[in-house]
Order: sequence, then structure tokens, then C-alpha cells
Amino acid sequence: MTAPAQNPPGPSPLPPTPKVSIPEGRTFRFKNRFLGRPLHTDQLEHERLGKPTALAVFASDNLSSAAYATEEILHTLLLAGIGLVAFQFVMPITLAMVGVLIILILSYRQTIKAYPSAGGAYIVTKDNLGVLPAQVAGVSLLTDYILVVAVSASAGTAALYSVFSELYPYRVFIALFFIAIVTVGNLRGVKESGRIFAVPTYAFVVAMALMIGYGLYKAGFGGGLDQISIDAMDPEQAHEAMGISAVGWFLVLHAFASGGAAVTGVEAISNGVPAFREPAWKNAAQTLVIMGTMLGLMFVGISWLASELHTIPVSGKTVIAQIAEGVYGSSGFGRVMFFFTQFATMFILIMAANTGFADFPRLASFQAEDSFLPRQLTKRGHRLVYSNGILALAIMAASLVVILAADVSRLIPLYAIGVFLSFTLSQVGMARHHIRLKEQGWKFGLLINGTGAVVTAVVTVVISATKFLDGAWVILLMIPIFVWVVVRLNHQYEAEKAELAEDAHLAATAPILNRHAVVVLIDKIDRTSARAIQYARTLNPDRLYAVHIAVDELHAAELAAQWEQLELKRVPLEIRECPDRRINRSVLELVAEVAADGDTEVSVLIPRREYRSAWHRFLHDRTADSIAKALGDVPHANVTFVPYHLTQSSKGQHIHKVERGAVSGTSDSHN
Repeated sequence: MTAPAQNPPGPSPLPPTPKVSIPEGRTFRFKNRFLGRPLHTDQLEHERLGKPTALAVFASDNLSSAAYATEEILHTLLLAGIGLVAFQFVMPITLAMVGVLIILILSYRQTIKAYPSAGGAYIVTKDNLGVLPAQVAGVSLLTDYILVVAVSASAGTAALYSVFSELYPYRVFIALFFIAIVTVGNLRGVKESGRIFAVPTYAFVVAMALMIGYGLYKAGFGGGLDQISIDAMDPEQAHEAMGISAVGWFLVLHAFASGGAAVTGVEAISNGVPAFREPAWKNAAQTLVIMGTMLGLMFVGISWLASELHTIPVSGKTVIAQIAEGVYGSSGFGRVMFFFTQFATMFILIMAANTGFADFPRLASFQAEDSFLPRQLTKRGHRLVYSNGILALAIMAASLVVILAADVSRLIPLYAIGVFLSFTLSQVGMARHHIRLKEQGWKFGLLINGTGAVVTAVVTVVISATKFLDGAWVILLMIPIFVWVVVRLNHQYEAEKAELAEDAHLAATAPILNRHAVVVLIDKIDRTSARAIQYARTLNPDRLYAVHIAVDELHAAELAAQWEQLELKRVPLEIRECPDRRINRSVLELVAEVAADGDTEVSVLIPRREYRSAWHRFLHDRTADSIAKALGDVPHANVTFVPYHLTQSSKGQHIHKVERGAVSGTSDSHN
């Protein structure tokens, strides 16, 4: 008879892992309802975008700047009191800024080609100029993204109250509401969806094209454009300002600096190259040119209409709104087109704020990974977004809106400096890149990026000088301060890293001590103490001590009596007097006595209650924290907090849960 086949000997299979039910806390349930169910990391990838969709996603910040750039030029010129002469300079200043835009577009085409994975100023500067210049670029961009959100929300609010003037007193609350909407959308993980961005972006482009086209038609074939009333102007003052003096040139430069807001957002496409369909860098470069062309045409058209109509920036109505009224008139068709123009402008400005929410958390995570910002900014949250960065941006942008009363003209002087400083560093970095690598066509690239570096550096100086008293001094002061802060933070991280790495290789080979003693600190006899004793026994120490530090003699006597009644003879309770009430000192002396032989590892277990409601923590002291801190520098002394979780039912009855396992390291309270 043939013997039955036998399975080869081997390890027995592991028992199935038991399913553990983890209760959902209040915070988790709130996030589920408010933000949606948590996403898994395999849902992080997004679909590649075609050029039309990518244009809608990445160009909203850049294109929307046409809504307020001309107004800022006029605001600067007319505020100087030069009257009608102001309108003669709007077009030359606009064309000069369009020239800067062209140089930037050509420069960033080179950046996209050289850095197809990510071509932001921080990456380019760090790669070519070093760590410190990169921090200057990073800080400049972070301040820029904060202002993108504040300016866009405020400008969108201005577009709204230009239609409904009764909303003007509530502009701050409306701007904060817009910021809140975009914040929630980003916390929910709103992705780069063409359906979300395409409608407002292309609606704005169509609105501007129709307004400019109809204005050109009326000017050429429709009897001309009727100028807006200029009764507020002073003709005598205008006549005196017909000539250009040295002061006049400073004023022109001042207005040019105000128009610098028109080129913000150029960098967005270079940051998002990986989102484009292949060949990604070519599609991104072509989209960049399309975006620059559209912005240039809109900017020139709006400035021309403003010059022809003699629009005057006033509180309660934007220049775009005045132009739309002047072009379309007051007929039924005119009112429909006016509303369409204003709402298209409002929506693209709100979408433009999303650029800051997309780029600020990502850049902050880059700097945090390099140990220049808090590490919390590297963590992805409930919906796989950088939640901490999003919330930080929202708070800072909202604060600016409140402080500056949602006034775009007060925000713009703070805006352009960080933008152009990052432009300059990025272009200098690209010039260094060409010189360093000498790739094919590097001389042409050096010419383009070198020119871009010079032009943007000049513009940075002009903006800093002319806008200094308007508030630019704040940014000029804050950027070096923030750079100093991030560098100091980096030094702290590096010092911690060096200390932790020192002699780390000895941990695996260092001899262990021959004996292990466990000390359980007892304050009162309850389930927390019982849990700590239970855990201590599982450690199988050579010696086990239960110790009470007696700061109250009566309480110590009662505790000793209770301990005897429990007949815990295997773990005797030691009462140590503490007449000076210095508990830390008494614990240190105890540990020194236990480890006096020099061959004993000491573990100090501290029972700790955990509370479901955070406010309960304020009802108890934090003696455990100070004990742990005092023992931190004692060799071969370790502190472990043994948690006991207290929960409470809805009927007010206490439900006690014993958590299996001890938690080492930190504590919130000691009881």
C-alpha cells in the first residue's frame, strides 16, 4: 500500500489577524461631514490636462490681473493731481509693461524647457544659486501668494459692489466669505478640474473681448465713445501739468510700478508643467505664450478704453465697471452686457485666489522638507491636500483683508515687490544654469534669461522706490526678517539632527545593563494605578517598585492603609517623604538610589488619565511633564506614560476603557 503524501515540514501558518474596531472621534466625524470621506493615497494622481483646460486652470491669476492693472495706473496718476494729462500716459505705461510681459514670457519658456518637472523660482534658485538665495525667493513667493488671495478676493468684491452699490459697506465681510469658500473647496480636495476653472476663465476672456471689440466698433463706426463726466477734475491744474519735469518722471515710474500687477501669475504655468499632456514642456510653453498674448491684448484694450472714456477710479465702482457702462450704455442690452461683464470679472477673480491656495501649500511643503519651515507643512490631510498650509494661507490673507479694509489700491503696493524679486532670482538662476551646463543653444538662452534678469531687477528697484511710502516698506522689511526666521529654524532642525545622529551607530552594539528596575509612581489607588502595575509586571523586571511621593502626610497614610487592605504584597508600596514639596527632586533621588550600582536600567512608569473632552485637561495639573523633563538628562533612566482612557456616555454614566499598550514620550496632564 502506498503511503499518503505528506506535506514538507515548515512553520505553521499565522492565525488570522483579528479585526479591530477603531472608534471615530468627534473631529473625524466632523471632517467626514464637512470635507467628505478621507481619500487614499492612490487617489493622489490627477489626469493630464490639454492646453485649453490647462490654460483655464493656470491662467486665472494672470488673466484676471487685467481687471485691476489699468485702474491702479490711473489711480496713481490721478491721485497726483495732474488732471487730464493723466490719460496721456496710460497707454505708454501700459505698452511698457506689456514689453516686460513679453520678456517674462520668453524667459519662462526657457525655464519650462530646463525644468519640466517643476520650474518655480524656489527650485531654480536653489539649484543654481544656493540655499540662501532660494530662501529669499521662497519667502518672496509665499508673501506673493498670500497677497494673491487677498487682492483677488478684494477685487472680486469690488466687481460685485460695482453692480450692487449697497454692498460697499460690507466689502470686508464679502471678501472674507470668498476666501472661506475657496478655503473649504481646497480642504475638500478640489482638483485642477477644467469644468471648475474653464467657465469663469473663458467667460472673462469673452466678456473682455466683447467689451473691447464693441468699444473699437463704436469708436470707429458708431459715432465715437462718450467720455465719462470729469467735473471733479481741475482744468487749471491739468494745464499746469502739461509738461514733464523730473518729478513728472518719478510719477510716471510710480504709475508703471502700479501697473506691475498686470504680470503677476506668469510663473504659475512653470510650476504646473507635470500636469500637462505629453510632450508636457512643449504644451506648457505654448500655453504660456497663449496666456501672455491674451493678457497683453486685454490689458492694452482696457487701457485704451479707459483713456478714451476718461474713467476716474472712485470708491464704490471699478474702472472696468465704468468702461462697461460707457461702452454698452444704459439700454436693456447694455445692462445685460454690463451684468455679464461684472459677474465674469468677479468669478475669475475668485478663481484667481485659488492659484495662491494651489501654490502656497506646495511651496511651503518644499521649504519644510528642506527644514526651513515647520515640518507640519509637509503633512497631507484628510483629503490628501496640505491642510496646514491651506489654513495658514487663509488666516494670513483674511487678516490682510481686515487690516486694509479689502481695498485693492492699498494691497497692490505690497503685492508686486515679492513677485518681481522672485522673477529676478529665477532669471538670474536660469542665466547661471546656462553658463554652468552649456547645453545646446545655451547662448541664446543666456541672452533671454540675462535680459529678463536685468529688466525684472530694474522693475523691482522702481517698485521698491516709488511704492516705498505707499506700504512697500512693509514687504521690504518683512522679507529679510522672514528669511532670518527660516534660516534660524533650519539651524535648529540641523542642530537637532546632528545631536540625534551623534554616535547613533553605537546603539546596536553598545552593551546593555544587566539589571532592569521598574518604578511605578502612585498618586492614588484607582484603575489608572492598577493598569500601570499590570503593565509593569508584563515587563518582567528584576525589581519592581511602587512609590508614592508624599507631599500630604494624611493622604499618604490613607493610601498606605488602602494598599495593605488590597493585600498587594508582591508589590509593596514605598512612601517617600517630600517635606519641601519638590516632587521632581524626590524622583531624581529615587532613580539615583535604584541605579546606584551602575548596572541597572531604570524605567519610571507614570499612570495618566486620558479624557474625551479637551476641556477636562485643564482641570488637572501637569506634574508628569515636569518629572519627564527632569529625568530627560539622566543616563539609563526612561519615562513611560501608561494611559487610561475615560469616556462618558450621553446619559452621563462613565464608561471606563482600558487601552492595551503603553505610550511613551509626551503627556497632557498628570493626576
